[in-house]
Amino acid sequence: MTMAERKRRLVSDELTEAALQLLALKGFDGVTVDEIVNAAGVSKRTFFRYFASKEDVVVQFLADMGVGMRTELTARPAAERPSEALLHTVRVPVAACAGHSERMLRVVQLILRTPALRARFLERQAQWRDDLATELTARLSLDPTSLYPQLAAGAALTAFDAVLQRWSNSDAKEDPMALLTEAFTLLAPSLDGITAH
Repeated sequence: MTMAERKRRLVSDELTEAALQLLALKGFDGVTVDEIVNAAGVSKRTFFRYFASKEDVVVQFLADMGVGMRTELTARPAAERPSEALLHTVRVPVAACAGHSERMLRVVQLILRTPALRARFLERQAQWRDDLATELTARLSLDPTSLYPQLAAGAALTAFDAVLQRWSNSDAKEDPMALLTEAFTLLAPSLDGITAH
């Protein structure tokens, strides 16, 4: 990473952190871009160099999640059952949430309880589903018109979403990794019922 890239990342992280702290205190509708830039100590122009909207600040941490999941799926052993590969794939963002419990809980609750942010989150998940489906198609040597990759990727992301909901609703009292394992135990018969070749 170059010095300029490190600086951009630092400013982006500062803006995101300032926004999350304000949003946790005042709620999504109670915070303005002006308040975020004042808290971060940057100009409004700088803010819009990094983010198109207030929503983008909040979902910033989601940007790398999809890439991380696809990278994990690509790295899984070729002979691994689809359910096992997808469990490990979805475990990446769930572990990130569990690992930074207090901060991530605030972010997840904000997203799930704010209609505008929930909509953006679902948009991201649609892109992740397509990316994971593309990877599954290649991984299992399936015909590109097969329904299985989209359905399997969708099921994995539905499990991810259900786990986040339960974890969020319990105020992080429930173990998200245990919930994820339970979800994939339920999904495994369907996910593994495909003949790969």
